[in-house]
Amino acid sequence: MTPTAPPKTQNYTGPLLIIGALFFVFGFVTWVNSVLIAFFKQAFNLSTVGSNLVAFAFFISYTLMAIPSSALLKRTGFKNGMSMGLLVMAVGTIIFVPAAKALSYPLFLVGLFLIGIGLTVLQTASNPYATILGPRESAAQRISFLGVANKLAGICSQFIFGGLLLTGANAVSGTATLEKVVTPYMILTGVLVVLAILIRFSNLPEVSEEQDDEPVSATVRTSVWQFPNLILGVLALFCYVGAEVIAGDTIINYGRALGFSNDEAKYFTTYTLYGLLGGYILGIIAIPRFISQQMALRVGSILALILTTGAILTDGFDSILCVALLGFAISPMWPAVWPLALNRLGKFTKLGSALLIMGISGGALLPLLHGYLTDAVSPKMAYALLLPLFGYILYYAVVGHKKTDW
Repeated sequence: MTPTAPPKTQNYTGPLLIIGALFFVFGFVTWVNSVLIAFFKQAFNLSTVGSNLVAFAFFISYTLMAIPSSALLKRTGFKNGMSMGLLVMAVGTIIFVPAAKALSYPLFLVGLFLIGIGLTVLQTASNPYATILGPRESAAQRISFLGVANKLAGICSQFIFGGLLLTGANAVSGTATLEKVVTPYMILTGVLVVLAILIRFSNLPEVSEEQDDEPVSATVRTSVWQFPNLILGVLALFCYVGAEVIAGDTIINYGRALGFSNDEAKYFTTYTLYGLLGGYILGIIAIPRFISQQMALRVGSILALILTTGAILTDGFDSILCVALLGFAISPMWPAVWPLALNRLGKFTKLGSALLIMGISGGALLPLLHGYLTDAVSPKMAYALLLPLFGYILYYAVVGHKKTDW
């Protein structure tokens, strides 16, 4: 056994707690986007599509930077790569200060893009890292634990930033209120820099994904594209992230469109996050003890289809509740798709991880389509976009992940 491939009997509690702290950071800076979308929509008098550029700028970086991030991690290793990702995020958060001073929406988008680049490096490193740290059949359980940290942070971000930016029925009127983002983003910058230093000098072990078993096949795999479970998994992740961003980041504006005030709607995203949190906790308890990660993915997809239909067919708070409960339905998706897609990739694991990270671009593109449908059709019918997304994820859960060749 080489030094870079520790035995699977090793205690990984410490490293997982450190990665959990990183997932807390992921959640905080990602889920605050739902507040920023509503905040900028009023501050800059934007259309729905225009305000959803917040999600586009943030998530499109995953597509552009996933492969370069994989190459970077090969040179730096997991730990140093995570530290560098945090520093890049700090550059993005500090840009919010001059953006607020200049009253510049494009400069805010630049800051969000840089935060996304840093997160791309962190996600490319941390998700396969969590998958490798222990038996693969319990990988969804470990990722669910990290998801709890992620969603708790998201809930914190809603209360902190929702309270700061969206308090009062007409609190966000005019660009002068942009000064509200300066202090919290300066604090966030300091936290990211400190975390980068702590990660750099932490005792995180370097593990090798190449310890993973190669597929048993008469044909030697020479390309990552020869793994259908991976390629189909990338598309499943694209659909999932787009659906998660739509369910979480658009619900505040949807509530306002239904007649709810800012004070009522500003915490609607927390309902989605509570659902995600509950689902992750259930996953930690049940996977793989009572249910396999594949079955959890199937059940979640079916429930998501039912709730989406309910959101379209009901009115008022009932419709809001159906959208929010999507958080619970989709909670098994991210934890389950990763190990199913990376299963037996061996030496292709880092590149496979990078391709999965590119699938996060669903969070950039699909909300824009949802925003267009909101403006062109209706806020409620725009959620019909979720039906084919969850339909495909159900296909992957039942058939797609089992495919070993084309």
